[in-house]
Amino acid sequence: MKQLESTGLQSHNSFSVTASCRRLFALEHTHDLAELKKLQLQTPLMLGAGSNILFTTDYPGDIILNRLRGRQIIDATDKHAYVRVQAGSDWHKTVLWSLKQGLSGLENLALIPGTAGAAPIQNIGAYGVEISDTLELVEVWDNKNNSARMMKAQDCQLGYRDSLFRRQPDRYWILNITLKLSRVPRLRLGYKGLKQKLDSMGVEQPQAIDVANAVCSLRNEKLPNPAQLANAGSFFKNPIIDNQLLQLLLQDHPQLPHWPQENSKSKISAAWLIEASGWKGHRTGDAGVSPDHALILINYGKASGAEVWQLAENIRSAVKNKFNLLLKAEPRIIQAN
Repeated sequence: MKQLESTGLQSHNSFSVTASCRRLFALEHTHDLAELKKLQLQTPLMLGAGSNILFTTDYPGDIILNRLRGRQIIDATDKHAYVRVQAGSDWHKTVLWSLKQGLSGLENLALIPGTAGAAPIQNIGAYGVEISDTLELVEVWDNKNNSARMMKAQDCQLGYRDSLFRRQPDRYWILNITLKLSRVPRLRLGYKGLKQKLDSMGVEQPQAIDVANAVCSLRNEKLPNPAQLANAGSFFKNPIIDNQLLQLLLQDHPQLPHWPQENSKSKISAAWLIEASGWKGHRTGDAGVSPDHALILINYGKASGAEVWQLAENIRSAVKNKFNLLLKAEPRIIQAN
């Protein structure tokens, strides 16, 4: 396990907020895991690309940067291929790599920032597809038992932007994931705007790579690049509510976007709720809401994590007051005890 000299975290989180930790390590080989006990780690936190975390304060313990990288086809049939991806591998590059191998299943998830290890934690999803659609296995380091173990996808309790790993964030460290991808493309084009984008690109018979290109174009149009404007993507989850409550909301707000879910529930648009509450494009100092997409909170330069979180709290309060709904944050929020 390599210990880094600097404990600064600004370059290790996509919000680019200033924070530090007790010690900072880089995990580059799985055999280093057996040496963890010798390090006497204090409240250790495993961090990938830092694209789904907000430090509102310094982290009091040790942070380990997941730098386990690599991807390979481990088994294949005429119809499918099983791909193992190390957790520290860049997610978007993994999508592009899979397409070059003639495999489909990840094209709708192109250009999502972060690492492969973060994918099952959030059960990342976009344009009608979630990682749960292709996930087979997750190898983890179990901090409770100090050993590696393999978990089947169904044991990971994947839900909408949720998983066992999110609910027990420090017990399991993801080492690699195994995906079942298709050699015979079964394109998912039902999401609003995706087919229209392909049509505008002049693509009449799309292939998987065309879908990925269309998704990248849509994301670039709607979402700010974290390398240019520091952000963590969608900051709030879309609320899932009972249909009875939905009907009450639609009486006063018939234009509220909503999508049917299982068990007599519906998902409603958090972006619409925020915009209807008057917060789209709002800015306080260097902490602001994107003028193009109300779900994106931005650090325009020197905002602290605490200032970004205060903005989020103000938005949550405004939505609660107007709609009696409390928005939930997608990123993990690191706060002082």
